[in-house]
Amino acid sequence: MNKKAIWAIIGLMSAAVLGVVILQMDLIRTAVQVNEARFEKNIYAALNSVSRRLKVEESQDILNNSLNGFSAAYFQETREFSNGGPLKRPPGKVWENLPLPGNGSALNRNDLFEWLITELSNNCNTPECKARKDTYRTLMVYFEQSAREFPLEQRIKLQQLDKFLKRELSNRGIDTEYTYGVFSRSSNSFIIADGHYVVEDAHPKELLPGFQTIFNSRYKVDLFPEENPSPGMLMIHFPQRTSFVWRSLWLNFIGSIIFTAIILFCFAYTINVIFRQKKLSSMKTDFINNMTHEFKTPIATISLAADSITSPIIAGKADKVSRFANIIKQENKRMNSQVEKVLQMALLDKKDFSLKISDVNLHDIIHRAVENIGLQVEQKGGQATAELNAANPMIEGDSIHISNIINNLLDNANKYSPDEPDITVATRSVPNGVEVSIADKGIGMNKEQRKHIFDKFYRVHTGDLHDVKGFGLGLSYVKAMMTAHKGQIDVKSEPGKGSTFILFFPFKH
Repeated sequence: MNKKAIWAIIGLMSAAVLGVVILQMDLIRTAVQVNEARFEKNIYAALNSVSRRLKVEESQDILNNSLNGFSAAYFQETREFSNGGPLKRPPGKVWENLPLPGNGSALNRNDLFEWLITELSNNCNTPECKARKDTYRTLMVYFEQSAREFPLEQRIKLQQLDKFLKRELSNRGIDTEYTYGVFSRSSNSFIIADGHYVVEDAHPKELLPGFQTIFNSRYKVDLFPEENPSPGMLMIHFPQRTSFVWRSLWLNFIGSIIFTAIILFCFAYTINVIFRQKKLSSMKTDFINNMTHEFKTPIATISLAADSITSPIIAGKADKVSRFANIIKQENKRMNSQVEKVLQMALLDKKDFSLKISDVNLHDIIHRAVENIGLQVEQKGGQATAELNAANPMIEGDSIHISNIINNLLDNANKYSPDEPDITVATRSVPNGVEVSIADKGIGMNKEQRKHIFDKFYRVHTGDLHDVKGFGLGLSYVKAMMTAHKGQIDVKSEPGKGSTFILFFPFKH
């Protein structure tokens, strides 16, 4: 798959994921708006219902007190309502000789109210009945007008208000915390708050924090709205309104976040896999090219040496035959070494290997490795030195693999130092182990190259020339072996200034 196709797929997938996220957020926003509208509708319906109930209760109280007073002494000038207000005697004698149920005895308030409603709705045509209905209407209007003269706090019973409010909110499924208050227009202050009368004046300009939140609430209705102007307002505030509105949406919202996160994770992971596979494909292609080049030279050399041995001119010369046979042997050994590296990395990938742990002297291994690389370095006019300063070079590990680690790093230092290599191997004691540093003054690496040097098949580019041999497996092997020995490896490098590999070997495996 080419690069343009990959980016086209990424673009389409990004647009699709973004579209799903936008649509989901829009659905949640719409659901929140619907919940808020339903909440407000229910609140206003509850408050208006409470206002109507208060009006009905007041009417029932008026009728109960007034009509019972026809047979008792309720219309005396000093007689007072049960709600605290004095009731004046109506003009004339409209209250006399009314046919009250029970012969004027005390009546149940609800029964009396129902009786009066029935009487007023009676479709009678006799003059006596019409006169009686006119008298009832006159009394109701008169007593309602009398009630309006009372202060608002005397017209509302605390227990009734609290009970009505709780019932109406509960009937509409609103079970969240709330605070409420009754605001009087005549005194310009709150007279009732949360089931209690307000003793001190709570003027809106000097409201306490609790009253301020109620006064600023959007949820308020007029009390006794048929009076003009209304004597006061019922206000209610919900401190946890937002959480209540979101209560039924939290599960959907959290689910949307979780599933969207899963989609984004899978999307990101898929993109990462695509790029890794593309990179791996490119690295394997380079590996095959390098392997072909590495095998081509020894195969050609072996072929020439074999042709020379079979030539009649050379076949009779033992020294010539021996020379060409040694060439074949060396090239065969070289090819076998390359194949072993590939097979060894396959075992490392499968973790199908075991270390032969023993006491290892790091200084001895470094001495031998520096001597071996020294011959190659000297041919290029350079030098390889060892500065062994560790007080205790004895560690536990596999001597063969540790030797391969040092030799691989020295071989890289030599290969990537084109002019007069200057390689230094140093050791020093650190807590719980020994630190080994292998420094060169070669071509160095940039930041991006340092990130990938321990990947399989990765090789630092040296231009179009194939002057640095290898499959890109050496540092990957070094990293795997350091991990197997419970050690650590780090690299410091700058382009043109060389590289330094720092190894940490613990004393105990």
